[in-house]
Amino acid sequence: MSAVAIQLLILALLLLAVPAAVGSIYAGESGGRLIFRWISGQFLLWAGFQAICVPMILRRCSLTSLVWLYVGYMGILLILAGALAAGRRRKAGARSSRPARAGGERKDGGGTLLWAVFWAVLVFQLVQAALMVFEDADDAYYVSVASIAESSDVMYQAHPYGAGETQLDSRHALAPFSIWIAFLARMSGMRTVVVAQVVLPLALIAMAYGIYYLFSLSLFPGQGGQRALFLIFTEILVLFGNYSVYTSETFLIGRLRQGKAMLGSIVIPFVLVLLFQMLRKMQEGGKIPAGLYLLLGAAALTGCLCSTMGTLLICMAIGLGGAFGAACYKRPGVLAPLAACCMPCGAYALMYIVMR
Repeated sequence: MSAVAIQLLILALLLLAVPAAVGSIYAGESGGRLIFRWISGQFLLWAGFQAICVPMILRRCSLTSLVWLYVGYMGILLILAGALAAGRRRKAGARSSRPARAGGERKDGGGTLLWAVFWAVLVFQLVQAALMVFEDADDAYYVSVASIAESSDVMYQAHPYGAGETQLDSRHALAPFSIWIAFLARMSGMRTVVVAQVVLPLALIAMAYGIYYLFSLSLFPGQGGQRALFLIFTEILVLFGNYSVYTSETFLIGRLRQGKAMLGSIVIPFVLVLLFQMLRKMQEGGKIPAGLYLLLGAAALTGCLCSTMGTLLICMAIGLGGAFGAACYKRPGVLAPLAACCMPCGAYALMYIVMR
């Protein structure tokens, strides 16, 4: 097996297999279980990376130390996920609910052609994202930071535009998405620029469409053809949305290696999916599971990982969603746990103000 194949295999494990395994910690009740587990698991991993990385940057630790500590965190989550999954299987016992669930999710009927079109367009977008890589002006900073961190083993201590040391940039050090890219490059052995501009966008674009699929499950329950049509129209908007360098479609298809594009294309949509699930629970009069609050807190931390703007935008989304839900369904009890979910954002915002 060639070195490139081994590097791609390691990245596939880090970006696909490990998050899907970690996501089994949350036994959600939504459809699309594998997709939901993959996305939720990645958010739990991102949240841990933010909580571990920022203190180490402020203490001027090396990237190697961060890698060892974060790999230990991943191992703990994998062990916990395995233990919880085994416990659920023992608890389920002789119940055979899987055949009924599989039959319920296969009501897609006449949507086979639409799903084929969706997958064809998605593959086309992924191929184009890999073949038509372009250098954005912001890459001169973000990709350079990741490349310097991987090669020199220091984080935000070397100037990305030239030689020599530099003072700590609080705005970027508190949102170290570039260091996560450096972690992937260090673990896989692949060049940082290739990870950032070729491999990573493929996984993140697929994750963005996975989030749109979760939206379609809520909008069109039991109607596979309409779900496929919804996703096809989404793909068309993305394909023809490059009328400006500032559109959300341009950020999704061409700039997902940058934290602010991640925030707008993946983090905020996933927060909206979770709020949709929370509001549906309120409407049904059911109890909101603790795992839902856990994922909202992880999404809040991930927003901070991507951009300092996330500290405000995530709090606004969670706060407005919780306030509307509490008022419309007379459930003021949800406000306290939702406020706890926003506490990480408040902490990082305060750190940013103090460090400036």
